[in-house]
Amino acid sequence: MPSGHIQQDTSRARPAGPRPLAPIPFDVESVFPELAGTARTTTLLYPRAGQPGPGDSSIGGPLLWPADEPWPTCAEPDHYKPLDAPVGPAPVAMVPVLQLYAEDVPDLVFPAGTDLLQILWCPLVHEDDQYAANPRLHWRSTALTAADVAEGQPPSPHTAEKDYLPRPCTVSPTPAVEYPSWGLLDELGEQLGERFEALQEERGFGYFEVATTQQSKVGGYPSWTQPLDRPDCAGCGTHMEHLLSVTATEPGSGRWLPLDERNPSQDQAATPSWRAEADPALLVTFGHDMVLGGGGMDFFVCRTCPDIPYTHRYDR
Repeated sequence: MPSGHIQQDTSRARPAGPRPLAPIPFDVESVFPELAGTARTTTLLYPRAGQPGPGDSSIGGPLLWPADEPWPTCAEPDHYKPLDAPVGPAPVAMVPVLQLYAEDVPDLVFPAGTDLLQILWCPLVHEDDQYAANPRLHWRSTALTAADVAEGQPPSPHTAEKDYLPRPCTVSPTPAVEYPSWGLLDELGEQLGERFEALQEERGFGYFEVATTQQSKVGGYPSWTQPLDRPDCAGCGTHMEHLLSVTATEPGSGRWLPLDERNPSQDQAATPSWRAEADPALLVTFGHDMVLGGGGMDFFVCRTCPDIPYTHRYDR
């Protein structure tokens, strides 16, 4: 990426605002007292295809990048594109995956002196890295970065697995409360299994579809679909904190579908929130258009160590 002062507009445009959501249809901790105290606040991102700029929070959008910092590349010798010839020695340019400004996600704790989070990854398969894209995470200060930002477009990877290339999406950070999913309940989930089934039979909805989220989000619980794989910090040995998830899918129906994106042909008053379907005209804009297995990529940090190390898990 050439250095110099950027010519495009990098002014901050706040997201459209939180999406209107249906309330949860039952009191989780009254019906399942065993889950008392397990509620967590999360920020659902609701990525929608659009044209974000470097001054916007986004998934797959352009990044506010310092002019004096080279664009990152990946030169791992064994990364590859499935069913293709070997990549060769030339480094592969990383691609923007996520950018979040602190003022858009007030529940996300930023390290002192920073107010911008960026994630990029190499869009190839890495066998020694969970058979997934290889990410890098940056905490930045916009006060420093915006003083001299890179000009023009970043380099494109000379080869890529298209499943790891996000389309540009705006985001609508929306606060919500969720409870642990199956993989995070451990033995408690087995104990509650029959009562979860009874809830479905009695009320027409299941615990997991209305109390847990499986979508791109910040904080809350990881979007696990596989057996639990909670990482420990390599430096201090403590459990790492779930930072965010970039998931394979976004809700096109059900309780977590925003009220303003529901099918207008449905009787909104008569259709329970857990059975609502999306407006077909809007559904094509949902999500980042990547294929990330069954779950997606979960990111974790250790805030005990001063350098805030991070890691990830690919929930395929």
